[in-house]
Amino acid sequence: MMKNLVYIFWVSALVLAGTAGVSAQESDRRDVRRGNREFRDGNYREAAVEYQKALLRDSTSFAASYNLANALYRMENWQEARSVLDSVSKAAEVSGHASDYWYNSGNTAATLKDWQAAVDAYKESLLRNPGDLEAKENYIYAKEMLENQQNQQQDDQQQDDQQQDDRNDQDKNDQDDKDNRNDGNQDSQDNQDQDNQDQNEDQNDRNRDEQENDGGSGEAPQPQPQISKQAAQQMLNAIMAKEKETQDKVNKEKAAVLQSKQKDKNW
Repeated sequence: MMKNLVYIFWVSALVLAGTAGVSAQESDRRDVRRGNREFRDGNYREAAVEYQKALLRDSTSFAASYNLANALYRMENWQEARSVLDSVSKAAEVSGHASDYWYNSGNTAATLKDWQAAVDAYKESLLRNPGDLEAKENYIYAKEMLENQQNQQQDDQQQDDQQQDDRNDQDKNDQDDKDNRNDGNQDSQDNQDQDNQDQNEDQNDRNRDEQENDGGSGEAPQPQPQISKQAAQQMLNAIMAKEKETQDKVNKEKAAVLQSKQKDKNW
């Protein structure tokens, strides 16, 4: 179908080039005609040079611009050809060749796979020439390609949405796992803190028990009063005198007992 588009494009262009060139001003008509001859011989670069010469003489020449777009198209400079065609869209409406202009615009857009622009251009061509079967075929083809493109874009969007949903679900699962790990770590920390608290309480209980056992009644031991060195010496002397008195008494008792035993033995 695309080969048919290209072939029809150039047949239509050549017909228009000859017609438009005749009505051009004499100053640029020779350049346009030389460009047409080069174009028919397949010398598209040389043809483009001749059309550009004509435009230098008359920048408003519709024939020169239109045929320059054709030459650029054959050189596969499709975007540049489209720009040239766009620059003469208003002139095309008053040239008497608006139907062919929009047809060629449709083919250029189709080559660039701008199917929406191609559909619009073919529609404009058919509005001006409803009997153009080739424009009608190309319109149907471009519309079908546009629908396919839109369906593909919709599928791609749905796929992107699904992938985004999957990523969101994965992120949520990862966050849940992280939260669960954090909760587990917090529980372990809480348990450790509770164990430490229990151990501290047990130690405190043991310390209280020891203090109660040491104090008897549980009352805290009273601090011992401090005494002077002289008083301490006096107390020590008193204790030693008491011990000497006790020892003397014990010795007297032992002597009395011994004496009593001797009397018994002598008797």
